[in-house]
Amino acid sequence: MTASILPLVLDKLCFNARGERLIHDLTATLHGGTRTILLGPNGAGKSLTLRLAHGLLSPSSGSVRWEGSSAQAAHERQAMVFQRPVMLRRSAAANVDYALSLRGIGRRARRPLVEEALARAGLGDMAKRSARVLSAGEQQRLALARAWAVNPEVLFLDEPTANLDPAATRAVEEMIAAIHESGATIIMTTHDLGQARRVADEILFLHRGHLMEQMTAETFFARPQSAEAQAFLKGDLLW
Repeated sequence: MTASILPLVLDKLCFNARGERLIHDLTATLHGGTRTILLGPNGAGKSLTLRLAHGLLSPSSGSVRWEGSSAQAAHERQAMVFQRPVMLRRSAAANVDYALSLRGIGRRARRPLVEEALARAGLGDMAKRSARVLSAGEQQRLALARAWAVNPEVLFLDEPTANLDPAATRAVEEMIAAIHESGATIIMTTHDLGQARRVADEILFLHRGHLMEQMTAETFFARPQSAEAQAFLKGDLLW
């Protein structure tokens, strides 16, 4: 069994931009095997926190640490899917193939992995189609297939179903569940309460760049502690 890169420790994390502090002393420890949802209204700092955790942004202060026994390999053991995935100007199959090639997997070994990834995403019959002509939902499933193909231990997802219709949202959520069942830890942002209820094992509730609560999803939805979380669950507007 491959040693884990987890837990992921966010320690007094701060991020400033244009002279304004956007993330305030955020401290949390994320363990393996869970589906952790960063939940909160628009502007809460969810996407910024996700990018800091993934290493796309550097904190203004504080630290992001992988503390598992394979922490040195963390950059190779994680993947991220964005709200609007970038599709390369090539076929659906070639998009997955390229991701595998970046991980140093040989051409002969890549072919069955590409076929498996597209089949998991329900895109097997679209392998030769240009990725950029796929629908928004199909592109998001392709992005998930591309990430899943490299077998990440941790998969970051930034609002992966924003602007998708209910059918496409369901297909993406089913893929997320399958990726989790295959052994990946999921860390995901959403402002959609219904989605958080369906997907989450653990909730990190953010408001104005502050981490207000970290608890199991069951406890959060039954007994939120902060006034901000209580208001959010009631559907009140937060600003």
